[in-house]
Amino acid sequence: MTRAPTYDAVMSDDPPPESDPFGGIPFLGELMKMLQGQVGGGSDAARQLARSIANDGRSEANIDPADRIAVEELVRVAELQVQGATGLAVAHHGPLRVTVANRSQWADQTIDDYRPLFETLAASMAATMETPDDVPADDPMAEMMAGLSEMMAPMMLGMTTGSMVGNLARTSLGGYSLPVPRPVDAPILVLLANVDRFGDEWSLDRADLRLWICLHEVAHHAVLAVPHIRRRLTTLLERHAAGFERDPRGIGEALGDFDLSAGPEALAELQNTLGDPDALLGAVRSPAQEALQPELTALVAAITGYVDHIMDRTGGSLIGSYDRLTEALRRRRVEATASDRFVERILGLELDRAQYDRGAAFVAGIVERAGDEGLGRLLSDAANLPTPAEVDAPGLWLARIDLPD
Repeated sequence: MTRAPTYDAVMSDDPPPESDPFGGIPFLGELMKMLQGQVGGGSDAARQLARSIANDGRSEANIDPADRIAVEELVRVAELQVQGATGLAVAHHGPLRVTVANRSQWADQTIDDYRPLFETLAASMAATMETPDDVPADDPMAEMMAGLSEMMAPMMLGMTTGSMVGNLARTSLGGYSLPVPRPVDAPILVLLANVDRFGDEWSLDRADLRLWICLHEVAHHAVLAVPHIRRRLTTLLERHAAGFERDPRGIGEALGDFDLSAGPEALAELQNTLGDPDALLGAVRSPAQEALQPELTALVAAITGYVDHIMDRTGGSLIGSYDRLTEALRRRRVEATASDRFVERILGLELDRAQYDRGAAFVAGIVERAGDEGLGRLLSDAANLPTPAEVDAPGLWLARIDLPD
């Protein structure tokens, strides 16, 4: 059996510490730090953990004021373009705010913005560790799970939030690298170090790339603030987060015949077993979540397809190297690491190439038949949100919304 790559090997150029047997498993390495007293509980612990993961424990530079001003000006350009293309207001409750962030600042803002979702997720995950009433008291698995539940409950929120946000901060370019709603009055986030590093790696024009990212962030901010879209997507994400089932036996089956007394070899085998996120997710994912997935996936596909269409309408005439940037950035978003995929799936998101292509085909089918005016009806009423079947057949969607009451 090939050994799964360690957490640090996936996310860093530095070699992994040999003493971290849980390195390749998102959350478990951080859990061990907490159990060893390296990290406390609560929101401060979440921030500490997120910053540590995001920066490999190193310090980072503040944003140069000249760069901050330049990006803020690009956001203003993007705001005008998105408003003109969609008719949507980007700013709410006052002028549009912009935060040009380093990784720590991005993580702090994201922890604040995602707090309700993460609180629901943490409570649900902690509940999966409780021991069922019908398990005999002398059952070794019951005893182990009871002890884990007692230790994990108070720390689950900090561990879940810190680990997930820290991982996201390593690679995110802005606040909407994941299509998750943020508060309508939250600032536009641009994680400049990651943006510029990606541009340097791909030899992209820095100014063009920054403007592309600003358009992407502003377009998502506008669309996800549409009340019925925001309400429906938030509801589906929260229902998924709350839906992890109480199944310690399933986790036990994923662990197999793991024997802690067997020493380092057993820990290496555990890492191999759980290095694939499906092993852990499969143990606790509920039928209710599986039933919810098609609706959540279809809605996200429609949203991302719409945003990509607005990007193409505005960016093509505004950014000289738009086609090259779009190819690079859309390729990047479907070539996520294992840790990125783990975060996506924990949140109930399926963000692979097939889903992005599905959204693009849905939007293209509408525009071909009804133009941009027909597409705009997607944003006009909650009743116009497409069903999973309609995302795959845009003609059905157009026929339904044109039916008389």
